[in-house]
Amino acid sequence: MTHHFTVGVVGAGRVGAVLASALGAAGHHVVAAAGESDASRARIAALLPGAVNEKPTAVARACDLLLLTVPDDMLPNVVQMLAASGAISAGQTVVHTSGRHGLAVLEPAADLGAHVIAMHPAMTFTGTAVDLDRLAGCVFGLTAGPADRAVAESLVADLGGRPMWVPEEMRTLYHAGLAHGANHLVTLVTEAMEVLAAAGADDPAGTLRPLLTAALDNALAQGDAALTGPIVRGDVNTVRAHLADIAANAPQTLASYVAMARATLDRVVTDGRLLPIRAASIRLALDEAVATAAGRSGVPLT
Repeated sequence: MTHHFTVGVVGAGRVGAVLASALGAAGHHVVAAAGESDASRARIAALLPGAVNEKPTAVARACDLLLLTVPDDMLPNVVQMLAASGAISAGQTVVHTSGRHGLAVLEPAADLGAHVIAMHPAMTFTGTAVDLDRLAGCVFGLTAGPADRAVAESLVADLGGRPMWVPEEMRTLYHAGLAHGANHLVTLVTEAMEVLAAAGADDPAGTLRPLLTAALDNALAQGDAALTGPIVRGDVNTVRAHLADIAANAPQTLASYVAMARATLDRVVTDGRLLPIRAASIRLALDEAVATAAGRSGVPLT
């Protein structure tokens, strides 16, 4: 990119500090960051040593590229506050990193003549220098008007990423897909480790790692064709045994096991690998497990 921005970041959390640091390494000048917590101040010192820690309005006034990296639910109020205070100016570029939001949330800035861009990194962050190398090849979900698309793509290139254009009306769905795949995966893996620990495994993570790595690679390459296991085979007695032992030893995992088993059943019946009559037997086992758990606790299993 030929133009080097002066960069300010409001919200020096895990995402903001890392992205600003990467932009600094690409030749942009990071001048200010806003962060109130001890963790944010530590990130500014570690990743943005040339930046001053200022209030959000001072950060916005100090830069021509403003990164807004605050939580999704805070973003509308932050944009409105900065616009109302006069901290955003015509010609300034204002970029937020929310997955859910598009350009509508930046309308107060656009009304003042700012260029507005939604730029969401499809990656999980630690907020440390470890993340800088991980940005290479990271997909950024972009939404921008025609006049700002080139700048958006240039910023992603400077970050070492790859652009994915997301229509304004599809931002929330795009974000839901990422959250369902990544956030729920963490829950699923953690529960699987708990079940293995209850079974006596002294290294649940090490036990799962080869299996999960292969399963993830296969799923990304083959989709449903990568499914294996007792549900695909129609092994109802194995599923019944799973349900009984999970209920007895790791009951906190029963609800998610049942939910994922039902979803898996639907997929393998639809693609023809499991006969509906076999699927019906497994569904009955799942329903019975739910009813039994509810009878024990007096609370419906959802």
